[in-house]
Amino acid sequence: MRSRGVCLVRAAVLLPLLGATWTNATAAEPAVHWSFDEPEEELTGNHRFVEGVRGKGVFFDGYTTVLRREREAVPALADGFTIAGWLAVAAYPWGQVPIVNQGRDELRGFSFDVTPRGALTLKAVTNGRELVAASNDYLLEHRRWTHVAARFDPASGLAVFVDGRRVAVAAMPEVNNQGGRNPNDRLLQAGELDLVIGATRVPVRPAGYHRYEGSRPGYMSLDGVLDEVSIFDSPIADREIRALARAHAPGEPPIEPRVMPSGPEGPGRFGAYQTTLEYHPEWDALSRVGDHADIVVRFDTTPARVVFWRGTQYSPAWVTGNGLWMADQSVEGYDDDYTWEHMNDKYNRYSQVRVIENHDARVVVHWRYAPVDVHDRRMNVDERSGMGAWVDEYYTFYPDAMGIRRVTWKTGTLGEPVQFQESIPLLHPGQVQGDLIEAVYATVGNLDGETDTLAYTAEASRNRTGFPDDLVIQMHHVKSEQKPFIVFEPGNRMTYLWDLDERSLERPGSSSHWPVGKLWSDGRTAQAPDRATSFLGFPISEPPITNREGVSEIRSLYGMTERSFEDLVAVARAWSRAPAASVTGTAFESLGFDRAERAFRFARRGDGSELDVRFDASDASPLQNVPMLIENWGDAAVSAEIDGVKVPRGEQFRYGYVHTLDGTHLVVWLEHAAASRTRIRLSGVIDAP
Repeated sequence: MRSRGVCLVRAAVLLPLLGATWTNATAAEPAVHWSFDEPEEELTGNHRFVEGVRGKGVFFDGYTTVLRREREAVPALADGFTIAGWLAVAAYPWGQVPIVNQGRDELRGFSFDVTPRGALTLKAVTNGRELVAASNDYLLEHRRWTHVAARFDPASGLAVFVDGRRVAVAAMPEVNNQGGRNPNDRLLQAGELDLVIGATRVPVRPAGYHRYEGSRPGYMSLDGVLDEVSIFDSPIADREIRALARAHAPGEPPIEPRVMPSGPEGPGRFGAYQTTLEYHPEWDALSRVGDHADIVVRFDTTPARVVFWRGTQYSPAWVTGNGLWMADQSVEGYDDDYTWEHMNDKYNRYSQVRVIENHDARVVVHWRYAPVDVHDRRMNVDERSGMGAWVDEYYTFYPDAMGIRRVTWKTGTLGEPVQFQESIPLLHPGQVQGDLIEAVYATVGNLDGETDTLAYTAEASRNRTGFPDDLVIQMHHVKSEQKPFIVFEPGNRMTYLWDLDERSLERPGSSSHWPVGKLWSDGRTAQAPDRATSFLGFPISEPPITNREGVSEIRSLYGMTERSFEDLVAVARAWSRAPAASVTGTAFESLGFDRAERAFRFARRGDGSELDVRFDASDASPLQNVPMLIENWGDAAVSAEIDGVKVPRGEQFRYGYVHTLDGTHLVVWLEHAAASRTRIRLSGVIDAP
C-alpha cells in the first residue's frame, strides 16, 4: 500500500507536484520521492513538520526520528542510482548516520551518510567489494540549506555532491592493468532490507567514545531538517545534479541557535523558582515533564543565578550575568571501563530536585540521585537488600550569591574508588573554550593568603611544583564580572594543578556526552563545536569527609563574586574559622557555627524576647555577612541592631521562618563585615515554647 506523501510516479504525475522548476531541472524521473508536504505514515519517532525548501520539511530530532520504506517498495538499483535531497543540519550526528540506507555492514547494499564531523560519504558493495567515497570533514554548514547528492555508476564508480559540485569520488577498481572493468560490477543490493532514511538501522555506539563498556549502543538520527528527497534508479549526469541544486533558492532554515536555558536575564527577587526551562523543541519533546521540572535560584544583588536543569541531570550550574555556565562533578564511582554517576542518568530516572526552604533570608534545595552506569545499573548494590548507593545533596543559598553544598550518603554505601569534586565549565553549542575562560584560567590559595595561578600556555606542564600548602580556595577566571569560586574545608587536598595547552582556547569543550546529550555514553570526545560541551575539570579536590551517626558528608562553600581573590580569602576565613559567638542571659543558648548551613545557630531555652550576641571577630576569624538560625523562635516579628545601630528590614536585614513539626525557627541574614568584636541584638515578641 502506498503511503501518503510518497510518489512512485512518472513524469505525468510528478510535474504538477514539484512545479515548473523541476521541469527545467532534469529529464530524469525519480523512482521514489518524498516531498513531506503531507503527513507521512512511514515517518515515526519524535519529529516536526516545518518550513522546507518548498512546502514542508521534516525536523529530525537526532535520536528517534526515522523514515522507513518496506523492502517490497524499494526500486531495483543494481544498475546504478542517484540520491538527492536538501538538508539543513542543526548539529552533526553522534555517529555516522544515513541520509538514505539499504545496506548491511560491508556485505551488501549502500549507505549515503553524514559523519559526526560534518562530512558526506557514500558506500556501496559491488562484486564482494565495498567502495567508499568520502568528502572532507566539516563540509556541511550548520543552520544552512545544503543540496546533497550521491551517485553510483557501475561504469565509473561513486560520486558525492554538495550544492551541485563534486566533493568526493571513488573509481571502480580495474580488473587488469589495461583498465578493464568487471561486467559483474553491479550493486549487490540488500533487497531483504527495508530502506531507512535519516537514521541508523540498528543501535550503534557514538563516535569518539572513551570507554567501550561506558558507551552503550543507541539509535541515532539526523539532527536537522530534511526535504525533497529523491531516489533515481539510474546514475544521472553531473549537469542534472547541478540543475537539481539550482531548482530552489531556499532562505534560512527554521533552526534557532541553541542556548542552554537559565531563565530571565538580570537580577530578580531572591528565591527559588520552580519552572520548566526550554532548550529546543526536539530535545524538549524527548521527555515528558510538567510545568515545574526545573529550579532557578535568583539573587537581587547580582544577575548570577543557580540552575538545576534536567539537561544537566539537575547537577547545579552557576550561571553568570552574560550566560556563562560553571558546574561541578557529582559523586562518581568508576571502574576500568565505565563510571557510575548522575550524568549517565540521561532521562532522570534516579535524579530529582525539590525546594525545601524558600524565604527572604535563604533558600534550601535538595538534589537526590543514584549514581548509575549507562546500562542503568546502580552503584555498589548490596546482594541481600538490593539497595545501591544514593546521594543527597543539600544546597543552602543566601542573598549574597553564596551557597553551601552539603553532600551526604549512608556511611559505607559508596564503595571505592570514588570522586566528589571536579570543576567543569559548560559551553553552549557554537562556543569554544576561549569564549568562556581567560588564558590565566584559575587562581588557587589558602587561608593564609598565599596564592598561585593556572594558565593556558604555549608550554603546558603537568609537572609544576611549588604551590602553597593547604589549598582550600579556587576561583575560575571566566569572561564575566561574576567569577565562580569554591572554598573547601581545612584538610582539603587539591590536585590536578596543571597548565594547559593554549591551542585548546580555540577548540570546543573536550567532551560532549554531558550536558544535554541523550546518547548512552559516559565519555565522548567532542567532534565539532556544534553541541553543548564540558571541559577543564581542574583543579580537582578531595574534601575531608565527616562521619556521624551512620551518615557521611562533605561540605563546601560555592558562589559567584565580583570581589577580588583577596576579599575571597576573608570569606573563606569567615566560613572555615568563624568567630566565637556568646549570648547574654539565659533565654538563649549558642550552639556554635554550623559550616553545613553557613549559619550561627542558637536555641531558645526559656522565656525572653531578645537575643543578644557578641561575636569575637578578628582578621583571622572575621565576619563576612551573618546568617543566624534561632531554634524555637516562634512566629514573632523581629528587629535587629548591629553595635547599637538599628538596621531596617530590607536589603541589609532579612529574615524568614522555618515551620517544622517541632516548632518554628527563625532564619536571619545580616549584610555586615567585621574584623573586630561585634554585637548583634535581635528583638521580638515571643510566645512561650
